[in-house]
Amino acid sequence: MFIFIIMLVNYLLLIICVLVGVAFVTLLERKILGYIQIRKGPNKVGYMGLLQPFSDAVKLFLKEQTVPSMSNFLPYYLSPVFSLFISLLVWMVVPYESGMLSFNMGILFFLCCLSLGVYSTLSAGWSSNCKYSMLGSLRAAAQTISYEVSLAIILLSVIFLVGGFNLNLFNLYQEKFWLLLLTFPLSMMWLASCLAETNRTPFDFAEGESELVSGFNTEYSSGGFALIFMAEYASILFMSMLFSLIFLGGSPCSLLFYIKTVFVSFMFIWVRGTLPRLRYDKLMYLAWKSFLPVSLNYLIFFMGLKMFCFCILL
Repeated sequence: MFIFIIMLVNYLLLIICVLVGVAFVTLLERKILGYIQIRKGPNKVGYMGLLQPFSDAVKLFLKEQTVPSMSNFLPYYLSPVFSLFISLLVWMVVPYESGMLSFNMGILFFLCCLSLGVYSTLSAGWSSNCKYSMLGSLRAAAQTISYEVSLAIILLSVIFLVGGFNLNLFNLYQEKFWLLLLTFPLSMMWLASCLAETNRTPFDFAEGESELVSGFNTEYSSGGFALIFMAEYASILFMSMLFSLIFLGGSPCSLLFYIKTVFVSFMFIWVRGTLPRLRYDKLMYLAWKSFLPVSLNYLIFFMGLKMFCFCILL
């Protein structure tokens, strides 16, 4: 019982840290985009704008919650909550050395949580009872499912190298040598798939302003809107952490690991400030005709490499 309470307290502390991290990632994004566009970004609220995210959060959650009169109220209200819940639940797989759960099948749990994210998007679009929201949610779901396939195959490739689903193995295998150097094309495809998975530029069709009328979250305002975007930024932080763990190694208990994670998060923002939105007809082309064949070829290559190494050892 005592161990359970310690684990619960540790997980609650982790959630608080993630939410504070989400707040400062929004500030980091606005600052970086400001300097990319040769302007200052937020610099009025608090010292150098440090309190800006908290000001935004207070403003959003104190605004009046408007509910469309023809919406299906319960799924409409619960979809953003479920979305944020899934984004925070997936942090349970982080392989801390003590005081947290240790997953032998951490990668499978991550893939399950990733798949559940589609339902909150579809539910948000459908329950709004609005044509634009419904179309936006269908587009977002199609995009997410398409890039999940290549994401899972890339993961399978690196699983064959380390020989297990436990995320601790990636730390052990990369003490002397980063997997990034061995699987550089795969790591770049993983990064691009993460951008698509989290609806970030250049794959941000779910939030396209003019041509898609803001996608599945058209009818959301104040708190619901804030929860959807908190879920998005929590996913960005988690994907950055996972990239660092799988391709750059390191223990989550070291400072260097978090520096790598922040750098990968910076890359997410850098891409947003640099690249224009993709043409819609190129979206599925990239997923099915570019990423999928290359990741499958790599998977077959690593399977052959593993079998070859076993034969030599025998």
